[in-house]
Amino acid sequence: MSAIAIAFLIALNLGVIYLLIAAPIGVRTVRLSRTINATSEKLWEAVWLLGRETTWSGQVLEATPVTGDMIRLRLSWRGRDDRPIERTYRVFDVIPHERFSATVVEDNSLDPSFWANYRETISLVGKDRTVEVTFSRTDRYRGLAMLVFRYFALRREIGRLKSWAETGKFRQGGIFEHPLTQIGFAVLSAFIPWPLFGLTRTGLFYSAVLTAVVALHELGHMAAFRLMGHRRVRMIFIPLLGGVAIGGRPYDSRFEVAFVALMGAGFSAFVVAIAWGWSVHAASAGDIYLANLLMIFAGCSALFNLANLAPMWKFDGGQVLRQICPNAPALATASFALLIVLLGFGYLAGFSTRVLIVAGVVVALLSLITAGSGVKPRYELKPILRRDRWAMAAALMAVFTIHGAGVVWAARNLIQ
Repeated sequence: MSAIAIAFLIALNLGVIYLLIAAPIGVRTVRLSRTINATSEKLWEAVWLLGRETTWSGQVLEATPVTGDMIRLRLSWRGRDDRPIERTYRVFDVIPHERFSATVVEDNSLDPSFWANYRETISLVGKDRTVEVTFSRTDRYRGLAMLVFRYFALRREIGRLKSWAETGKFRQGGIFEHPLTQIGFAVLSAFIPWPLFGLTRTGLFYSAVLTAVVALHELGHMAAFRLMGHRRVRMIFIPLLGGVAIGGRPYDSRFEVAFVALMGAGFSAFVVAIAWGWSVHAASAGDIYLANLLMIFAGCSALFNLANLAPMWKFDGGQVLRQICPNAPALATASFALLIVLLGFGYLAGFSTRVLIVAGVVVALLSLITAGSGVKPRYELKPILRRDRWAMAAALMAVFTIHGAGVVWAARNLIQ
């Protein structure tokens, strides 16, 4: 791959990340309409926060009037204490059976700043024996990711309302989370990078290995979520961007954040060690083909996980460091030291000085782009104990060393 192609890919990835999570999009409104074969009365009782059918989807467990124009909803989503999240809305511009608007004034899961610019409106317009239902949600966005998420969430919600109102049945889940869809995304994820490795069987093998590496990494996060008491966990494949593991509730403590973040690479460290040892054993037995396959897998896995441990805000390494470093100077020192060690492993693996400089610049740019892009919880996470801080620091260095050594071993043997 030429230097120009590499520079283009780096610039493209930086641009995509900036657009997704950091670009100042401003105030935007997502609006969707559907024509539903039902009466206005039935639909109003379903969409109005105090309607008789407000629990139709299972998302709302209970709706209670508070005072004046305030309404409190108890939702099916779980909070840090594994209890239903409660959210208080202020409703205004209410015209029964026609429209209402609402803002969020209190949420026991998210900081009030998250809802500072949020407003939603639902309107019903009767036409003969049908009703045109319009959902709109307005908010200030930083990055396209949340805007896109809101669009698909709104699309799903209004689609489910139409299905329920017309058939009387509510369908859980969605096409995106369906196992067949995710299998299709996994296959697609294996084919997308194929041209970068060359349109050959070897290139397809590399691409498939990369997809398997991503799956194993997310499996480690899922295992950590379950160990931390999450009842539901799932893995979502996103073509081109990789995969993500999702827990069943928000984080409760800084130790939980650090543990879940580290377990992606931590679980894969065992896989790398096994593949490494198996490859050496196969080589000593004269099975060079199997030894090379295992070496490629171990090297790809080690490189992917080592990159995820880079000290960047949204990467696993940055997540761990932010939890175990007690103050800003310690965080800056640890981040700089980890970056030096990362580049040192790259140097030992035989990467050129130019590539290492570019990698350092990319890490710095990504750290600046993604800094402060997280969602702030309503209350501070439980602090991490001193012994847990040191235990996580030791685990981070152990996992970092295993993957770094795996990259050096695979690169030197592949060069030979």
